[in-house]
Amino acid sequence: MSKSATRSAPLALLALGVVFGDIGTSPLYAFRMCFDPDGGLSPDRAAVMGVLALVFWSLTVVVSLKYLAYLLRADLYGEGGILALMTLAKPSGEARRTQPVFVFVLGIFGAALLYGDGMITPAISVLSAVEGLAVGTAELGSFVIPITLGILFGIFVVQRHGTERMGQFFGPVMLAWFFVLFALGVRWIFEAPEVLLAVDPRYAIELLAEHPERAFRVLGFVFLVVTGGEALYADLGHFGTRSIRVAWFAVVFPAVAVNYFGQGALVLHDPAAAHHSFYAMVPGWALYPMVALATGAAIIASQAVISGAFSLTFQAIRLGYAPRIDMRHYAEDGEGRVYVPWVNWALFSMSAVLVLGFGSSTALAGAYGVAVSTTMVITTVLAWIVFGRRWGWVPATAISAALLVFDLSFLFSNLGKILEGGWFPLVVSLVVFGVLTTWAKGRKLELERIGALQQDENQWLEQLDEDPPARVSGTAVFFDAKPTGIPRTLARNLIHNRVLHETVVIFSVVTERIPRVPADRRTEVTSIRPGMLRVKAHYGYMQTPHVPSVLRGIDDAVFEYDQDSTTFFVGADELIVTTARGMTRWRKRLFAFLSRNALDATVAYRVPADRTITLGVRVKL
Repeated sequence: MSKSATRSAPLALLALGVVFGDIGTSPLYAFRMCFDPDGGLSPDRAAVMGVLALVFWSLTVVVSLKYLAYLLRADLYGEGGILALMTLAKPSGEARRTQPVFVFVLGIFGAALLYGDGMITPAISVLSAVEGLAVGTAELGSFVIPITLGILFGIFVVQRHGTERMGQFFGPVMLAWFFVLFALGVRWIFEAPEVLLAVDPRYAIELLAEHPERAFRVLGFVFLVVTGGEALYADLGHFGTRSIRVAWFAVVFPAVAVNYFGQGALVLHDPAAAHHSFYAMVPGWALYPMVALATGAAIIASQAVISGAFSLTFQAIRLGYAPRIDMRHYAEDGEGRVYVPWVNWALFSMSAVLVLGFGSSTALAGAYGVAVSTTMVITTVLAWIVFGRRWGWVPATAISAALLVFDLSFLFSNLGKILEGGWFPLVVSLVVFGVLTTWAKGRKLELERIGALQQDENQWLEQLDEDPPARVSGTAVFFDAKPTGIPRTLARNLIHNRVLHETVVIFSVVTERIPRVPADRRTEVTSIRPGMLRVKAHYGYMQTPHVPSVLRGIDDAVFEYDQDSTTFFVGADELIVTTARGMTRWRKRLFAFLSRNALDATVAYRVPADRTITLGVRVKL
């Protein structure tokens, strides 16, 4: 075995739990919903074969070709996800100034949709798993909702510990799950081996031609088999292309495909089993153990999506699209692996509301498909821009057009479910989109207003020479959002206190639009004059600034950091909403509210609170 294969095997095992949890639990509900009495197909042979063909080719085209073969090539320094794709889609160099607005809008809206996914996935996965209790004993049906809520609460409670401790168990549990999926499917395929003929796409074409209205609606349920596709791309940086591909083609694809064919064989054998086709495959003695295993798989699938929401929040903050909020890092490297309490409990609250409001996984399916199908269309459009610049517009357009045939078909089939629950993730996404874009625009406007208050460096130094202030021992670190000029905190400290410290450091954190900046490119130090330095700390959007460690890393010959003799000065602006141009007043009020409740800089930059002084100014928006 090659060294690369040896390295990929453990990562591929872990990827089974983190990357493929969503796709792996889709057999619990996706196939049976195609034969739902309220608008699905009748479980006759033509319908079963047509649905199986749609399922097989959706897995092949959307997951195997679009994500595994195509999108995984669009990595940003090894990282994936829609924000990384948005960054890749932006022109480089001078052309960035003429960047199309729609790239930003698509990227941010696609990211906002993923929060809707983070609310729905735990609800539908756990609910569909627990519903197996009612299959065995109808009397247990009344306990499905309470048990689901209890499990969801447990899932969100343990998030504060991080997935590091549990990660080693995720892969083996999911490996057992995929083995069971495969074994159940094979057992029923032997009962009706003709289902394997459904790999012929003509069965799908015939179904769409003979029952166009119903079949088009059913596409929205077929789409559920590929809803975990975005996770493949988002988790690229954690596992790498090779590991994800190995896990998919060696384990996941065979297991889920065979299980779907097995469910089809069961329905051909017993059409009455169509409405609970997954658990009907299970022998009676194994039903409750299967419910337990399915619930474990659903928990793991939920963990992956929730962690993805945390990472997305972290990236949004680092890129300047969201205010700083409390985040707790549980990985030693401190990069990207975070727990965000506010997001965690917001997701739990909305997941609980979804379970109580919809009451069943079948009812939730409509809400689920709208969010993810819209995200997939956005991903294909952004990928078209990225690969158009890399490969040329003709091949990129041809590939994207072919993929959009599937993506748009799924999207349009789900749009009919907006009134049935699909409105929920859209409303959530629009709210999140409004918050993200308001913060980005408001922060830009605030910096413009502050820039007018900022003094020119040369002019300020000349005034300093003309009227030298008293110097006191120690070091003063003044934070500045802009890495040029003299920060207002420094200027106002001099005006009010009439002293300067022996050593003055103007510190700026520069967030690069790449995931990680290597340590050897972290710090840029410029001497303004003896005893006065400008320090720029460069971080990627997946990294967390740590100001004391940056200061300690500066060469002692240039600057010697002593925490006990260092005072940090941070700005705290009072935002005044006016009728000045720039944003509507309601967005200015929203921005001011978000700014007031943003995380304190002492926590965000890891500076000691007992060594920090806050200086504020009034800024008119």
